[in-house]
Amino acid sequence: MPGHPLSYRGSRRSVVMAPYGMVATSQPLAAQAGIDILKAGGHAVDAAIATNAVLGVVEPMSCGIGGDLFAIVYDASTGQLHGLNASGRAPYAAAIEGFERRGLAAIPAHGPLPWSVPGCVDGWDCLRQRFGSMDYVQVLAPAIEYARQGFPVSDIIAHDWAAAEGLLRQWPDSAKTYLPGGRAPRPGEGFKNLDLAYVYTRITEGGRDIFYDGDIARRIAAFSKANDGLLTLEDLRDHVSTWDDPVSTTYRGYTVWELPPNGQGIAVLEMLNILEGYDLAALGHNSAETLHRQIEAKKLAYADRAMYYADPQFADVPVQALISKEYAERQRRRIDPNRAARDVPAGSPALDRGDTIYLTVVDRNRNAVSFIQSLYMGFGSGMVPSGLGFPLQNRGQLFALDRGHRNRLEPHKRPFHTIIPAMVTKDGRPWLSFGVMGGAMQPQGHMQVLCNLIDFGMDVQEAGDAPRFNHSGSAEPTGEGMEADGGRVALEPWIDEAVARALAEKGHRVVRAVSGFGGYQAIMIDPATGLLHGGSEPRKDGCAIGY
Repeated sequence: MPGHPLSYRGSRRSVVMAPYGMVATSQPLAAQAGIDILKAGGHAVDAAIATNAVLGVVEPMSCGIGGDLFAIVYDASTGQLHGLNASGRAPYAAAIEGFERRGLAAIPAHGPLPWSVPGCVDGWDCLRQRFGSMDYVQVLAPAIEYARQGFPVSDIIAHDWAAAEGLLRQWPDSAKTYLPGGRAPRPGEGFKNLDLAYVYTRITEGGRDIFYDGDIARRIAAFSKANDGLLTLEDLRDHVSTWDDPVSTTYRGYTVWELPPNGQGIAVLEMLNILEGYDLAALGHNSAETLHRQIEAKKLAYADRAMYYADPQFADVPVQALISKEYAERQRRRIDPNRAARDVPAGSPALDRGDTIYLTVVDRNRNAVSFIQSLYMGFGSGMVPSGLGFPLQNRGQLFALDRGHRNRLEPHKRPFHTIIPAMVTKDGRPWLSFGVMGGAMQPQGHMQVLCNLIDFGMDVQEAGDAPRFNHSGSAEPTGEGMEADGGRVALEPWIDEAVARALAEKGHRVVRAVSGFGGYQAIMIDPATGLLHGGSEPRKDGCAIGY
């Protein structure tokens, strides 16, 4: 990353290398918890659950058992990839008419109305039952210990926590849980969450059923009723996760795997297909010509995202058409190499009828897990059920209230989802397990990281350190259209000013920013040696740890 004030061999820190196992995530205590599970003989999914549970304690604004998860698992014993969709559904009582009676034109971001069923705990159970080798007592022990005894709050997490003080103060249970002494904990201060320790302990005793059909479920339902929410015990009882086959495209000899909708992962595949028609290496890394093509490909893919992505149980989603090479060729012809597009309608593929955390783990047997889990916005809905120590997500806010939209609100329907895990294989074997958290930044972050690795030959740490762009203002999955001026391109400060000027000359509205560029974690399996190479996001508090 030439020109960066902390650059050393193109990177801010060295690649982490290890022979046996590795965990990469956004908080060191969580990564270490996963490593301890691997050292004790656990499977990669055991370590992923342990890491996620600790993150729910130490990074509570970004994730927790009040939210959803998605994962891609490579099973080394069979050589197969498996996709898990552990996202929850809208309450049975959720209907557009109810929001209209309340005089609402959109689903609120906070409070009880954007709740959907939390899928995380069922996701843990699906992973553990299919692949795990340890019980909940073992995998949740580190998280219970930190929740009971406390931990020092790290720098970036403390900053994000403080930013949510106003939201948390709106509800007494939220403030009691997350604002001890009336404020967010500062960097280095200790924090405990005895209520969450209690819930985790109950899960070790009663498994996933305690959360969906037992004491915890009844307390969530009672809290919903007391706060005029729509979530009921029936909604929790009827929740199930699904195993969905990952979908893929090839990019310059690598196979990139994402999960199909209701998530946004296929936008990555569409962007890569479009970009494969350009010689980005010749155009130069983060040059105006490369960035222009990446931004324009993003606009095209996100226009399709807004039009087509929804719960496939409720709508036709033309996945194979959208990720086909033929469609990408048509889309590529829409890009003007000299001018930024301002009006970007969705394409017309033929319908084929037949705040977040990311973590990744690879174990000694080379089982790999790409795992992402979220509450959506920071602290989700902002509401913590009494005595339970975790906030409920606000993922339902991403439903549209437009009756003609594929992603319209309907009872027991999964909303459009932003969180996407990814994996890359080479010659049928896992090469990279990675993700880039951060709302709408995620697909464009995946694309930029993969171009860094494949087109520009960066190592796994350089690829995450390299400065990024974040284009905003594309059409939204709630039905809102693209901004009239084509949206905004935010550039990190280390992208050259001459590049910013050249983009502006092409018609891009360019701004400078220091945040909003996602959070990357990755583990690469060196195809020549079989050794593990880990990279971790310098924009977060975390690290890659190996053994």
